[in-house]
Amino acid sequence: MTSDREFDLVLVGATGFVGRLTADHLAEHAPSSVRIALAGRSESRLAEVRSSLTGAARDWPLLVVDTTDEAAVADLASRTRVVVTTVGPYAKLGMPLASACAAAGTHYADLTGEVLFVRDSIDANHEEAERTGARVVHSCGFDSIPSDLGVWALAQRVAEDGEGTLGETVTHVRTLRGGVSGGTIDSMRQQAIESADPVRRRAVTDPHGLSPDRSAEPPSRNRTKDEFGLLGKVQAVSGTRYDSVTKRWVAPFFMASFNTRIVRRSNALTDWSYGRDFRYDEVMDTGRGPMGAVKAGLTSVVLGGLFAGMSTAPTRRVLDVVLPKPGEGPSEETMANGRFVFDIETTTTTGARYRTRVGAPYDPGYSGTAIMLGQAGLSLALDELPSAGGVLTPSVAFGAALVARLEAFDFEFTTTRR
Repeated sequence: MTSDREFDLVLVGATGFVGRLTADHLAEHAPSSVRIALAGRSESRLAEVRSSLTGAARDWPLLVVDTTDEAAVADLASRTRVVVTTVGPYAKLGMPLASACAAAGTHYADLTGEVLFVRDSIDANHEEAERTGARVVHSCGFDSIPSDLGVWALAQRVAEDGEGTLGETVTHVRTLRGGVSGGTIDSMRQQAIESADPVRRRAVTDPHGLSPDRSAEPPSRNRTKDEFGLLGKVQAVSGTRYDSVTKRWVAPFFMASFNTRIVRRSNALTDWSYGRDFRYDEVMDTGRGPMGAVKAGLTSVVLGGLFAGMSTAPTRRVLDVVLPKPGEGPSEETMANGRFVFDIETTTTTGARYRTRVGAPYDPGYSGTAIMLGQAGLSLALDELPSAGGVLTPSVAFGAALVARLEAFDFEFTTTRR
């Protein structure tokens, strides 16, 4: 990557809700030597965002750009070392910018939680990014940094202890408080629309659909109806189950269908360093006893209804009336009360048991995501990173560098042997 570009980092989508939060974070925490610009479709709205910032950020340049204009994004990519973008849904609005960065040797980070967009970006951009040295890093927010860096940290500790590789590994969502992102909802909507095509739907449902070498991956393993005894039929119908190890009821985690594929891609990109026996899932803990079972069932019903509702045009129109819109976000009070805690548990190939706790005292989808994205962008601009170019996952691109950056903002990555 050349060092004579006009900017070190350009934040695209700075006028959206998460974009504003990310701009605030960069204004407060980016070193003064980092040359930052704000980009978006409206100069007046960009100026409004800039006027709300503090210090030297009030003089950041403003760039007007339409992310669907290939010539415009090619020009933008040529002027900066790093692009950070919050402009989604990415399947609809993101590919020209990602491809321009790959071609220009410009590092790139986004917030996508869209399987199909990442798959398309891999196919379109991975080889070009390898050639130019660009690190194209998708999913640098709550999708999927806690999951991806958490499993990476777990695998690092297991390897250091000489306890083989990871086997059955499950992320348990212990605590999750925060607002629902309108951008996340819109990404779900766009993916549901694309999934109407049978070929695209197969790509979404393939658990190893983001692998660089699908033929080298293991076949899917479906749990049997009797795996959990009398509770097997309940799980088969609703996705709920009783975890005999944690003694808690669990329900599907709504982000698991994306996060698990990112984590599996990380394993494959590192020559299956987590192990060939690595199996990964994510669930929400809903508690013990009858109330835990009820909460698990209700969670499954709500999630099932939401995904089913997104699947057809008439029900999408109904949901559009009540669900958050892109660019909207929660109140300051809601964000102030936000937090999340994940426990990632594994049994290694030697039979050892480990747990990595990942958590932060922030709203996961908003203030927490702004920190994760902002620090990812600064890491791309400033850190000596272990990765080469390509379409990468957060753990492959950043590893320990981003863990250290996030720990400085009270994120927790703690691994213990059990």
